[in-house]
Amino acid sequence: DTLWDLAIAEVEKRESPDDDGKRLEVWEKSILFMGNKNGGKTTIILRCLEREEIPKPTLALEYTFGRRARRHNTPKDIAHFWELGGGTSLLELIRIPITSNNIRSFAVVLVLDLSKPNELWTTMEKLLQVTRNHVNKILTKLEKTNPEVATEIKQRMRNNLQRDHPDYELVDPFPIPLVIIGSKYDIFHEFDSEMRKIISKTLRFVSHYYGASLVFTSKSEALLLKARVLINHLAFGYDKSKSVSMDHGKPLFIPAGLDSLSQIGPPPASDSDIGKMCANTPLELWKKVFEKTFPPKSSCDLQDTKDPAQDLQYAEYEVDVMRAQKNQELEQYKRNASKSWKEMDFDSD
Repeated sequence: DTLWDLAIAEVEKRESPDDDGKRLEVWEKSILFMGNKNGGKTTIILRCLEREEIPKPTLALEYTFGRRARRHNTPKDIAHFWELGGGTSLLELIRIPITSNNIRSFAVVLVLDLSKPNELWTTMEKLLQVTRNHVNKILTKLEKTNPEVATEIKQRMRNNLQRDHPDYELVDPFPIPLVIIGSKYDIFHEFDSEMRKIISKTLRFVSHYYGASLVFTSKSEALLLKARVLINHLAFGYDKSKSVSMDHGKPLFIPAGLDSLSQIGPPPASDSDIGKMCANTPLELWKKVFEKTFPPKSSCDLQDTKDPAQDLQYAEYEVDVMRAQKNQELEQYKRNASKSWKEMDFDSD
């Protein structure tokens, strides 16, 4: 058989009815993992795919995939896993994996390092803002070319909350499915109880406001399993977990739509402090309260300053020799240009 014959046979096999007379469609989803640098994204992906590999630092944007069969002798569903490295330093790469072709089957997993609360809000805000802007641009184009799909995507995110939920009109769902993972819970658990409460309440509010699921995890197998449950639901359509943990003294686990503003309570600050804060939205108010306790690091502190070209694990002799030569040529050009500028006689008039 030719390659073409094999491809036709595979398609016919996938589209042929199963024992119940129903056609089995291959489930194909995509997930983008992003968050703090060294926050544990790679570890979570490897555990979801049940791979016993030692995690390596993510250079820029990396890709892998997983396959699962729903039952014996059925086509395997496919999940595409993208991972954005560098914290918030490579935001422009977000537009590569999320396209108009896969937007209907795309989800985002935001991994926030609980052990670094001073980086938490800035990292979360930048990554979600850039992702949301990109998704909204795609949806705006779809409204012109395929309005049914655009409407379906928007309505699907609204469906995370029942219409009779008291917060239905108060939240602003993220345009595509979102899971927020608080990593390194083992370190976070050693924090002062009041600090833990502020961080936990803030992440509960943000998750509920965006219609996202929230889970705290660490290297503990039991906590990683809870994260896997949420991710496997996005990746392979596995059943949602119905368990909930809202106790701030324990690891949080709150699937989308199961929290409420009344259960979360007001921002953790005194009435007088809240009265002095100028905020246009509830999200802005929570940000001000959170950053009063955990002042954010400057943007430059969060940038990934390490030059990947100097990393020995990516050494490549021919490329490195050519790069060294080009660097020498560039330095020579700079010196010559500097001399020529100094020699120019500018007219003071």
